[in-house]
Amino acid sequence: MTEKKKDRNMKKIIFATNNPHKLMEVQALLGDQLEIVSLKELGFEGDIPETGKTLAENASQKSHFIYDRYGLDCFADDTGLEVDALGGAPGVFSARYAGEKASYGENVTKLLKELEGKPDRKARFKTVVSLILDNKEYLFEGSVEGRILTQRTGNAGFGYDPVFLPNGYSDSFAEMSSELKNRISHRGIAMQKLVAFLTSKDF
Repeated sequence: MTEKKKDRNMKKIIFATNNPHKLMEVQALLGDQLEIVSLKELGFEGDIPETGKTLAENASQKSHFIYDRYGLDCFADDTGLEVDALGGAPGVFSARYAGEKASYGENVTKLLKELEGKPDRKARFKTVVSLILDNKEYLFEGSVEGRILTQRTGNAGFGYDPVFLPNGYSDSFAEMSSELKNRISHRGIAMQKLVAFLTSKDF
């Protein structure tokens, strides 16, 4: 495929998120394979409901909310951190673990406090992506196993990245380059599946 044809046929798709960090991460992941349209560019600046009990339910709720409102192909994701010693918490409440308006730092602080004195620090990040294409929904999942560090390390990334050490690596997500993190992360894996699907559909 020539560059000219590629540019002419590049498909636009809405990413139903208000999180600028996720938007930047996903656009870097997709490169020039798709043109991501943010909710801000769409003119939507409100809140999208997240009342599901699972990551899949939340992702589906968000994608349907935007699709029903605008009638445009879109996708949404929901991501959660599951910590074994905490019974799978914070899970679907990862973004608001320390409260509805909690900052990333406050969520991490609460997590570290909850894990004080607990030897089992095994955890995993999971992402579920809900794509609505031509009024049909498709789900894609990604996960990465690791453990929670006892203190923050690194300044990159966002959320729980400074305290999550993926198995097989000596750097936390917050210490990794964006290229490496995007290749091995939960969101990266789910998005790679999304792109492979769209490519197979000649999207």
